[in-house]
Amino acid sequence: MPKLHLVDATYELFRAYTAIPSRAGPEGQEVAAVGGLVSTLLKLLREDDVTHVACATDHTVESFRNALFDGYKDGSGLPPNLESQFPLAEEAIEALGLVLWPMEEFEADDALAAGAARYGEHFEQVVLCTPDKDLAQCVIEDRVVLLDRRRETVYDHAGVVEKWGVPPSAIPDYLALVGDTADGIPGVPKWGAKSSGVLLTHYGSLEAIPRDHEEWEVKVRGAKGLAASLREHDEAATLYKRLATLRTDVPLAQSAADLEWQGAPCGVYQAFCDRLGFNRLRERPHRWQQ
Repeated sequence: MPKLHLVDATYELFRAYTAIPSRAGPEGQEVAAVGGLVSTLLKLLREDDVTHVACATDHTVESFRNALFDGYKDGSGLPPNLESQFPLAEEAIEALGLVLWPMEEFEADDALAAGAARYGEHFEQVVLCTPDKDLAQCVIEDRVVLLDRRRETVYDHAGVVEKWGVPPSAIPDYLALVGDTADGIPGVPKWGAKSSGVLLTHYGSLEAIPRDHEEWEVKVRGAKGLAASLREHDEAATLYKRLATLRTDVPLAQSAADLEWQGAPCGVYQAFCDRLGFNRLRERPHRWQQ
């Protein structure tokens, strides 16, 4: 059975934006990050075990989570010359002949989670191409894994526990307690990675942690204060967990067979490269659609 690679293309675009110097295309628009995205996707496609691929993007920065919590990330402060490349990034993915999941109500992370849940049984392994700890909640033993391509590190179940101190199923609970600055989740005051890891490893979930520290079956420094803070912010913590929990009910139209990469459509891809001035990338695809 083949593997399925699911790519967080929004992350790849951000990573390219921070790593590659600014560059304008023939029409004057900023294109450097899109060029970086195309380059990294072409590199992925050259790997021997990469046959079936889908890319998820945040077509709009806001999602259903913004209606649940005013403090959730909303794109404030997003550099205009990065935001302007979002549509070009989606065009690039389709020009490469790859399946694109552009998210509006949901987020790219939700699409990847839904893809892993829906298509997993059809593949030997699902590889989530992102270092985002949110996606660690989708890891299942070594059948669904997280791949940090920049560090060339794969996180299976054991890897998630070693990296974040909790099993994959407790990642939303962990983020609810410690917070996630990237997503605007504040977390519960006084709760840090160590205390959260110890208690979630023992009890399994946020809901199962006794609100009275005297009932705790594990020793944690500052237990009394931690329990008091959790009681005070109980409702907020529940909301934070909901924000951190990825949705697997995102509607995805493709069959498992549709995810097989057939090659880049020559005319479409080369015209895209010509328009954006990607001369060095124009002939890079190693496979063309017949």
